[in-house]
Amino acid sequence: MSSVVHDSKDPDPAEASSGTGAGHHGTGWSPDLTRVLVARSLRAFGDGYVAILLPIHLSRLGYDAFAVGLISTATLLGSALLVLAVGLLSYRVGRRHALLGAALLMAATGLGFARIDSFGPLLVIAFVGTLNPSGGDVSVFLPLEHTVLSHVVADENRTAVFARYSAVGAVFGALGAVFVGVVDWLAPVLAPSTTTTLLFGLYGAIGLLTFLLYRHLSPRIEAGADSPPAPLGPSRGIIYRLAALFSVDAFGGGLVINSLLTLWLAARFVLDLSAIGVIFFVTSLCSAASYFAAAPLARRFGLVNTMVFTHLPSSMFLILTAFAPTGWAAFGLLILRALLSQMDVPTRSSYVMAVVRPEERPAAASVTAVPRSLAAAVAPLLSGWLLTASPFGWPLILAGILKAAYDLVLLRRFSGIKPPEER
Repeated sequence: MSSVVHDSKDPDPAEASSGTGAGHHGTGWSPDLTRVLVARSLRAFGDGYVAILLPIHLSRLGYDAFAVGLISTATLLGSALLVLAVGLLSYRVGRRHALLGAALLMAATGLGFARIDSFGPLLVIAFVGTLNPSGGDVSVFLPLEHTVLSHVVADENRTAVFARYSAVGAVFGALGAVFVGVVDWLAPVLAPSTTTTLLFGLYGAIGLLTFLLYRHLSPRIEAGADSPPAPLGPSRGIIYRLAALFSVDAFGGGLVINSLLTLWLAARFVLDLSAIGVIFFVTSLCSAASYFAAAPLARRFGLVNTMVFTHLPSSMFLILTAFAPTGWAAFGLLILRALLSQMDVPTRSSYVMAVVRPEERPAAASVTAVPRSLAAAVAPLLSGWLLTASPFGWPLILAGILKAAYDLVLLRRFSGIKPPEER
């Protein structure tokens, strides 16, 4: 491959991560990694059932698909602003304190949704809280935990650790998705509204458990004197371009977040909550299995190639799902999509951490996360309006087209910019 000419603001990938392991305190497993992965698992379980429970809860309160989209937009927009604030201030308060604050906010969010039914207050709680209508992790926890993981593992282990982080999230998100069926299972003995209240209360309790886990993170997760957090410098150009591209992908993903996909499946194929929970359970397990393939594929074909050539066909399956004649056909297409669509998650995170200097990683994590969250925040409002106007899967088609365009541009612009482990 011919050499790539970088602009003056872009770091050479080898130079960007010079001194492999700089800022890392070990190459093996550590208690801090275990705590982060357990916390990720707990939160994924809560996100897994809340993403499905939220639209059904709002529908039972009398709110339509547009209102669900508005709540989802408020949630994602608030998360984006919170991520931005953390990116600007976390170097002052420290990673551990920022994670502790986020866990307390999660507890307060669950309590608020458990006790309040009025739309206005719910909209405010959605904006300032941590509720996640996407089923994946788009919250303030993500860039903080990514920074911690990058800090405590060696560069050559980074993609594998991110894959494991994503996989445990997918597995426990799947368990959460099927767990939402408890609303139907307990219906003969407990009113659905009561079960819903208890589930939101459980979400708050998960926030408290996460708080206890973060309390025991060691001082090793903080930046040391060898790589204190710094704003973006030489890496600014490449990170800004990546952030812009990731925003296109995130906007497409925001059109088909689990909360709105739940409404579409229920309206198009007349599925109940238990059936939808099973669909998301299976697709999440498929995503989890795919994460373990991401690391070896990335070692063989490169991070960017793995991102593009797994993600592109998944976008095609998403478009085809809109035309599915039956619920079973839609289920099959969603499974095929799930087997491919999430392999770019650990590889994307690893790529961002690889092409910047160690001291720039906290800023890079926030700068790439915030535009994604903002773009994803706008999309549910459009998707909710489209579903209100027509039960056809227009959001799925639009999402697939945008994601495919993202893949092609990513391949064209970044296939030659390689991290040090690929040189």
